[in-house]
Amino acid sequence: MLKVLIPTIMLFPTIWYSSPKWLWTTTTAHSLLIALISLTWLKWTSETGWTSSNIYMATDPLSTPLLVLTCWLLPLMILASQNHINPEPINRQRLYITLLASLQTFLIMAFSATEIIMFYIMFEATLIPTLIIITRWGNQTERLNAGTYFLFYTLAGSLPLLVALLLLQNTTGTLSMLILQYSQPMILNSWGHKIWWAGCLIAFLVKMPLYGVHLWLPKAHVEAPVAGSMVLAAVLLKLGGYGMMRMMVMLDPLSKELAYPFIILALWGIIMTGSICLRQTDLKSLIAYSSVSHMGLVAGGILIQTPWGFTGAIILMIAHGLVSSALFCLANTAYERTHSRTMILARGLQVIFPLTAAWWFIANLANLALPPLPNLMGEIMIITTLFNWSPWTIALTGMGTLITAGYSLYMFLMSQRGPTPHHITGLPPFHTREHLLMVLHLLPVVLLVTKPELMWGWCY
Repeated sequence: MLKVLIPTIMLFPTIWYSSPKWLWTTTTAHSLLIALISLTWLKWTSETGWTSSNIYMATDPLSTPLLVLTCWLLPLMILASQNHINPEPINRQRLYITLLASLQTFLIMAFSATEIIMFYIMFEATLIPTLIIITRWGNQTERLNAGTYFLFYTLAGSLPLLVALLLLQNTTGTLSMLILQYSQPMILNSWGHKIWWAGCLIAFLVKMPLYGVHLWLPKAHVEAPVAGSMVLAAVLLKLGGYGMMRMMVMLDPLSKELAYPFIILALWGIIMTGSICLRQTDLKSLIAYSSVSHMGLVAGGILIQTPWGFTGAIILMIAHGLVSSALFCLANTAYERTHSRTMILARGLQVIFPLTAAWWFIANLANLALPPLPNLMGEIMIITTLFNWSPWTIALTGMGTLITAGYSLYMFLMSQRGPTPHHITGLPPFHTREHLLMVLHLLPVVLLVTKPELMWGWCY
C-alpha cells in the first residue's frame, strides 16, 4: 500500500522543486512510474481476501482494480492538460498539477480505507481539489454555477450519510469493514431504520449519479477543463458505486423492499438520459449524459445484490472509466483546435485527421459495448441479473442498449463524417502526445478482454 502512497506524496516536492523547463516531463514520468508500480497489486497472493499494510489501509479484490485505475489516470491527465495549461505562469501550472496529485492521494486513501469513517472523510476531501479545478480552470463563465451545483448536490447527499455512520458506530461499536461483515445482522423494522437505510445510500446515489439527482454532472463536466472531466468520469463517479457495494453488505434485510424505487429510477434513467443524448448539440454534454446512462446500469446491478450483479458493476465501472475518459480527451483535442464544442461546426474531421477518426471510432464502439470488450461483459452480466430478478426489466435495458448504440453512432457521424466545412481545413495537426494518450486509454480496455478476472472483484 505504502509503496504507492509514499511516491504519490513525494510528487508534491517534485512538482514544486523541479525546474520550469522540465516540470511536465518529470511529473509525467514520476506519475507513470507510480502507475506501473500500482500494477503489482493485481498479482493476488492473499487467501483471506484482504492484503493490508496496516489496520487502516488494505486492498481487496473489489478495491484493487479501482486503485489501479486511479493511479493509471494521473499521468494521462497530466499529458492531456499540457497544451492548454502551458501558456499560464509557472506557479499556476505547478498548482494545477498539485491539485491533480492531491486528488490521486485522496482517492488512494478512500479506496484503500478499511474504516468507513476514513472512507467518508476522503470521499468528502476529493470535493475540494475538483471544485478548484472546475471553478478556476473551467472554460466558460458558467463554471462558478457548475461548481456550486457540484458542491451542494454532493454535500446535501453526504451529510445524512455522516449521521447514519455515527448511528451505525453507536449500534455495532465498530466501523471497520473487516469486522462489520462478520457482525450480527441488525433487526431493522421501524421507520427510523428505513430513513437510516436511505441515509446510507443517498450520498452514493447522488455521486454515481442516479437519474433525478444527476443535474450537477453535465454542468460540472461541460465546464471543467479536460483533466477535471477525465477524473470526474473515470474515478469520482466510481466512488459512488464502490461506497454502495461496501454499504450494501450491512443493509441486508431492508434492501429487498426498499431498493425497488431506486432500481426503477436507475432503469428509467438509462432510457431518459439516452434520449437526451440523442438530441445534444454539445459534444462534452453528450458524453456526460452517456455517463449517467451507464451508471444507471451499475446502480441497478449493485442494488439487486447478487454476485453477478456486483461483478458486472465492477467490470462496467472500470471499462466505462477508461472509455469515457478517452472520449473526453478526444472531445478536448477537437475543442483545442476548433474552439467550439458544437458538433455541427466541426464535422468531416475524418478527412483532415484520419488516425484520430480511428480513435474516435474505437472509443465509440467501446462506449456502445461492442463484443468482446469489457463494457459488453459488464452490461450483459447486469442485464442478465436484472432479467433474472424480473423479466420485465429486459424492456428497459434493451431499449437502453438500443439508444446507446444510436447516440454513439450519431456522435461519430456528426463529428467525423460528412462534408468538411471550409473554416476548418487549416487546423493544426495532431501531436504524438495526443495519440499516445489515446493508446494508453484504449490499450488497457482491449487487454482486459484477455484477462477479465483482474476486475471481477470478490466473485471468482
